[in-house]
Amino acid sequence: MNRLRLPAISAALLLLLPSPASAWWEYGHETTAEIAMKLVQPRTRQSVQALLRQQKVLDTPTCPVRTIEEASVWPDCIKTLGDRFSYAYTWHFQDADICKPFDLNEWCADGNCVSKQIARAQRMVADRKLPSRDRLMALAFLVHFVGDLHQPLHSAEHDHDQGGNKLRLRYGFIPRTNLHSVWDGLLADRAISSPPPGPDGILSQIPPTERATLAQGSIEDWSRDSWQVAKASVYGSVLPNPCGAPVPEDAQIDQAKIQELIPVLRLQIAKGGIRLARLLDEALDGDHPEVAHPPKPPKAAS
Repeated sequence: MNRLRLPAISAALLLLLPSPASAWWEYGHETTAEIAMKLVQPRTRQSVQALLRQQKVLDTPTCPVRTIEEASVWPDCIKTLGDRFSYAYTWHFQDADICKPFDLNEWCADGNCVSKQIARAQRMVADRKLPSRDRLMALAFLVHFVGDLHQPLHSAEHDHDQGGNKLRLRYGFIPRTNLHSVWDGLLADRAISSPPPGPDGILSQIPPTERATLAQGSIEDWSRDSWQVAKASVYGSVLPNPCGAPVPEDAQIDQAKIQELIPVLRLQIAKGGIRLARLLDEALDGDHPEVAHPPKPPKAAS
């Protein structure tokens, strides 16, 4: 065999192997959290770090939260702890059908979905009367769930396919996977690693004025935005008419389509980080009704 071909063949074979470390649950969440920490106010950053220093109160030694990156994946890590945290399973997603009118109240009437839990976690982070354990747990949930909300297949589904988990397709060189795995890991890894890579690279492509625009709106607005991305770009990348013809047996995302989708996913990561920074500042820097700091002193009369 020609030795010059070995690196390319090895790279292709690696794509066939499962790679949980590069999935959205880790790489995407960590990048979202890092972007947020680059954008928050100094006092917010200090408050986050103070909470993280109390990580032992969670009593989850196999799932530490020593850093914001570890906190961002803690809600997935605790799934391995069995019944202790099983109540939070449905908090990671919301099954918003892309082929029905957007109605968050219908899809999350009981509050056990990602968007409603973001609001709850923010209130708890902001409430300085709560025990540090509750506030730290809420911080981890807040950081993680904002990341989940911006993975479009945690915000939408199609024809009861569980957010793309049941939609089988070919992705690049990988002959058999599903749409959720593509957006959770394979495409996420590719997009975040594309130049300019990482949190700084993604932020460098978003001018400050655009960041301010992206930070606006409500959690429901952001839910609708991710739902629309799911319909247009996620399902639209494999189904010419997502709400019409059935899924073809030879559904695929080829290399050309991957290149088109990389900017879409990078923008979702940026949105998540920018919006998370806003929520953290509201909770920890004086702009939330249940702010965790003493009120700011009033401005002197001019």
